Amino acid sequence: LASIGRLSTKDAVLLLCDMQEKFRPNIFQFPNIVNNAARLLKASRVLGIPAILTEQYPKGLGLTVPELEAGDLTAYAKTSFTMMIDEVEKQMQALGNPKQAILCGIEAHACIACTTYDLLEKGIEVHIVADAVSSRSQTDRLFALSRLKQSGAFLTTTEAVLLQLVQDAKHPNFKEIQRLLAHPSPDTGLLSFFSAL
Repeated sequence: LASIGRLSTKDAVLLLCDMQEKFRPNIFQFPNIVNNAARLLKASRVLGIPAILTEQYPKGLGLTVPELEAGDLTAYAKTSFTMMIDEVEKQMQALGNPKQAILCGIEAHACIACTTYDLLEKGIEVHIVADAVSSRSQTDRLFALSRLKQSGAFLTTTEAVLLQLVQDAKHPNFKEIQRLLAHPSPDTGLLSFFSAL
């Protein structure tokens, strides 16, 4: 039976890809993308979901932007387009090989795409948070999402992920998650994409 993609706090890892200073001026919807990723990271802390952070060639592209509030995470430096470098693989093993990856960051058609292919090949279910993923060009971003969906990744949104992970207003952490949902997610330009699907 093919998985329907129901997220579970027990089996998930949050992957935060390359949200660095040098990308700030060039990435479509950068502030909103990072804001959504930051909400996912806050929620992962509340719900006990581990998070893994990478940086693409930080010497040239700078460090992770402060507004992600990921200062407590080890940033794994990489030059490859996939996040699945040796250090990250080891980290995944140390976490007991999570079965689901919640993926956000940049760029959609490069590092997000290569990471997704690697994860899917390993049999890990991939949930790409469409409003927390971007590229320099909206065209690259939207075609990447469409392409990754063809490969079997699930496309979702920040708010959908948060609500799926708590599942019940009686959840002991519901109030904290609800606070993260106080403001509706900003429009990151995905609606035009949907009319084309």
